[in-house]
Parts: sequence; C-alpha cells; structure tokens
Amino acid sequence: MPKQVDYAERRERVVDAVHRLADRHGIEGVTLRDVAREAGLSMGAVQRGFRDKDEMLALALARVSARFVERARAAAAEPSPGALERVLLDVALLGEGQRAEAQVWLAFVARAAVTPSLAMTLRDGHPEVASLLTRLVAEVAAGSGASVDAAAEARALLALADGLTVQVLLGQLGRDEARRLLVDRARLLAEATRPEAGKRAGPTG
Repeated sequence: MPKQVDYAERRERVVDAVHRLADRHGIEGVTLRDVAREAGLSMGAVQRGFRDKDEMLALALARVSARFVERARAAAAEPSPGALERVLLDVALLGEGQRAEAQVWLAFVARAAVTPSLAMTLRDGHPEVASLLTRLVAEVAAGSGASVDAAAEARALLALADGLTVQVLLGQLGRDEARRLLVDRARLLAEATRPEAGKRAGPTG
C-alpha cells in the first residue's frame, strides 16, 4: 500500500524552514533548494507543494500575520487599564524573545513592497488589528466623554509601533527605550482623556 503523504504537515515544515532562513539570511536568501534542505525534504517535494517561491513566501507570511492577529486578540480580550499598552507592545514585537520574529516580519515587508501578492497578505491582517486598537482607544476615552477620533488615533499608534520596530532592528533605538516611548504614548492618551485633564485645559476666569 502506498505511503500516505501528509501534505499539510509538509507545508508546515516548509513554512517553518522559510521563517528560519529569513531570520538568518533575509528573504532574498530563501531559495527552494535551501528550504528543501532546511525542512529535510527533497526539492521535488517542495516544488510539488508550491507553484513558485512567491506562493511559498505568501503562505509563510500568512502564518506570521495569523499569529500576530491572534496575539492581538488575546491581549485585547483581557479587560484591564493596560490592554491598549499590551496590544501595542505586541504589535511592535518588542517583547522578550520577539526579535527573530520582528526580523522575519521586516524581511517580508521589504519583499512585499515589490511583490503584490505579499502586500495583499500583509493588508489582509491589518483591518482587524486596526479595529482592535480603535476599540481600545474608544474605551480609554469613553469614561471621560472626551471627543477623540478613535480610528485616526489607532492608525497613528499602529504607524508608531511599526516605525519603532524598524528603528530597534536597525539599532537606532534600544528595545527598552522603544517600549517606553510606546507605553508613554498610550498613557498620554489616557491622561488627555481624563475629565481632570479637560478641566485643566479649559478656559479660566
């Protein structure tokens, strides 16, 4: 009886191999031959599972995006004053042991700039993360009755988180400093929407 091939398990091995290679060499250093070697598969097995390198990279990126969204959901689901900070730190991949994942993310972003299929995969996960941040910003402002454009603030925070990730990877900022900047921005928003802050900022006399 012919041996049954677990194609799903094989694709998972390929995706894991892509992530390890991208971490070590960047996306341009990922070749089908190297992926096959890293995954412990034959070239033929890898080629039968994917039409080309871009399809293989798209699946690997989809895995990164899915993990990213799942963690953001989990952080946002814990009701506490620090929920916004937790989600932002996770979005920025500034936690302990997340540098390798951040390097893989940046490698994919660079490739996505010139590869429409990868850009589409990145965009697919963006609306849910932006929606989570929008909800958390709105919750921060809700208790004070302050007028805040939660969606615009969420977009700004997301852009800040992405930018800090890049600066840390390039060595322009230390991880602790980047974490502090992001947390301070979230706390500044909370302070600005407190009723006492509104009273202090209002006219006197």
